[in-house]
Amino acid sequence: MINEMTTLATLVTVHIVALMSPGPDFALVVQNAGRYGRQTGIMIALGLSLGILLHSILSLTGASLLIHQHPMLFTLLQAAGGSYLLWLGIGALKGTWQHYQQRYQPAEQQTAKQDKQVLANRKQALAKGFTTNILNPKALVFFISLLSTLVPASMSLGGKATAIGLLWGTSFLWFALLAWLLTGARLQQKLQRWTPWIDATCGALFTLIGSLILISIIA
Repeated sequence: MINEMTTLATLVTVHIVALMSPGPDFALVVQNAGRYGRQTGIMIALGLSLGILLHSILSLTGASLLIHQHPMLFTLLQAAGGSYLLWLGIGALKGTWQHYQQRYQPAEQQTAKQDKQVLANRKQALAKGFTTNILNPKALVFFISLLSTLVPASMSLGGKATAIGLLWGTSFLWFALLAWLLTGARLQQKLQRWTPWIDATCGALFTLIGSLILISIIA
């Protein structure tokens, strides 16, 4: 029991450090919470955490290792993940360009477009968060390495279930907290002014990571 508790504590600690590291998941929450508000940010957080939940289950059951050990399957995942991140990046960069175009449009047209964007984003936030995480090939490799290293095969079924629950719970709490903090009244006003820069930065990050993944397949 003590060994399992030590293992779980180590697992959660390593996972929290990884969550706090800048990457596609972090950037997605910052971009969407800053632009569309708290509700969308929390739905993004839920989607990301569900992706992590699935990664954890697949890793502990050996399914992720099977994918990683078969070059064709892993290459297909890399291609899908890289393409999706590249698509997100291009979309964010287009959003930056559209923002500057809207500066020269009547206020009524700008408000209508913003309302439509908010509505569409709320409907798609959960799926966007889930897809971003589950298609990230780096996440697959990370969870295979993390769980195969820290979770012994001899761990009880209850211990493994607890590990999965902790990984999901800490993921959701971290990303939801990030979304909550980013949508405070004062900070939200500042973020709205910084939206073009946030979109440009996140777009560049998504585009860079997606391009590097796709290049690694060809190289």
